[in-house]
Amino acid sequence: VLQNNDFLRNTVHRHEPPVTAQPIQILVEDDEVVVVDKPSSLPVHPCGRFRHNTVIFILGKEHDLKELHTIHRLDRMTSGVLMFAKTTEVSKRIDEQVRERQLEKEYVCRVVGEFPEHEVVCEEPILVVSYKVGVCRVDPKGKFCKTIFQRLSYNGKTSVVKCLPRTGRTHQIRVHLQYLGHPIVNDPIYNMEAWGPDRGKGGKIDKTDEELLKALVEEHRSKQSLDVLGISEEDLNSNAENKDCGNSSDCAKSVQADPINESSGPAEDTKDPEGNDVATCPPNSDSNLETLQKNTELGSCENRDGEMGEKSSEEKDPLCVECKMTRRDPSPKELVMYLHALRYKGAEFEYCSKMPEWAMEDWEE
Repeated sequence: VLQNNDFLRNTVHRHEPPVTAQPIQILVEDDEVVVVDKPSSLPVHPCGRFRHNTVIFILGKEHDLKELHTIHRLDRMTSGVLMFAKTTEVSKRIDEQVRERQLEKEYVCRVVGEFPEHEVVCEEPILVVSYKVGVCRVDPKGKFCKTIFQRLSYNGKTSVVKCLPRTGRTHQIRVHLQYLGHPIVNDPIYNMEAWGPDRGKGGKIDKTDEELLKALVEEHRSKQSLDVLGISEEDLNSNAENKDCGNSSDCAKSVQADPINESSGPAEDTKDPEGNDVATCPPNSDSNLETLQKNTELGSCENRDGEMGEKSSEEKDPLCVECKMTRRDPSPKELVMYLHALRYKGAEFEYCSKMPEWAMEDWEE
């Protein structure tokens, strides 16, 4: 029981996942809105393990833009046009346009293979496998959605495709492209072997949802790319150490809920036209995931901790006095996904960004 003059201190040791050093370019700023060209790998606002490395924090610290209202959101790995309102009135006005479907969004992406030359319309319903993990798939029980695709160019290996989402479901563009058999070239969720030999084409997965999540975690772990998805081996190790904590609040909160969460989170644009505004970052607790990690991670983590033993005390992170972990720096290309919000248009505004380098016709990997 706390008494007067007792002093209580809670120290949290946190490392944010790496993000790009590419600056946030301000496209438009006036009395009503701020419009930026968001780089890939940055979440829009604090969530999960991200605090400082977010668009909202950076705009506040580097441009003194405070108290911005989020109008729409982009995936952490999606780049492009992102709008903020400066006042509640402006935010409400644009929200009204969102609800009445008066906003047009245009994306560009680079996909695997030769996309059909003619216009392709995909209306497959999308179901969220797990909000907390941030994975969706095509399923008859899902919500209606519609995306129009038009090929812009083909370089013999990959195609640049224009995408016009007519609804705003979670990961809609990415899931529809996967279903059509042309996933985004470097999509860290929907272009993975975990989906099976056809990588989810035609909705063919042949795995339960739990098996799919487990396979995705394992695949990223084997590629040492967990950090790109917002988690690291430390998180998994700390889960092993804290497995007896239960729900006790004094246990370090690791990202046990988010093994493959991208924002993590939702969609290219998560203001659902039907009013279901998906939370961009899930809370850090998911019982399914706890089970998943106990099944997939604990044994190997504990063994490795044992093996490291004395060695780990020498391998300190030069940037952190607390750490006995070495961290792998991701390459710049690991922090980019080839999906870009090119244009955002409403009743009285239209904002565009430049075409990204990877979307040029003569671009080569």
